[in-house]
Amino acid sequence: QVQLVESGGGLVQAGGSLRLSCAASGRTFQTSVMGWFRQAPVKEREFVAVIRWSGGTTYYADSVKGRFTISRDNAENTVYLQMNNLNAEDTAVYYCAAARTLRLVTTINEYDYWGQGTQVTVSS
Repeated sequence: QVQLVESGGGLVQAGGSLRLSCAASGRTFQTSVMGWFRQAPVKEREFVAVIRWSGGTTYYADSVKGRFTISRDNAENTVYLQMNNLNAEDTAVYYCAAARTLRLVTTINEYDYWGQGTQVTVSS
């Protein structure tokens, strides 16, 4: 099993920044990629960004490209999501997820482990 714990959410004004963290523990060697998803009220959960543990290759949703940066610290088994120039549409619960596949997957059902989520609220 792999446990994922997100942190760093909060309330921020439009145009501001936040950095989310996702600490992984347990059988982390079973996972190859880490993703961030988000779910706004009355909306479906959507892909945000993904990174491969080995090599650090990344991929982003168009809606966050150029504003968000995903990174990882292999020694700490932690993945980060730096979010800049936030706007009200970024308000959501942000989830960290881990997948066994080496592919940079973007769909929910391809991820094997999920965190509990952290709330990000952007005030306009």
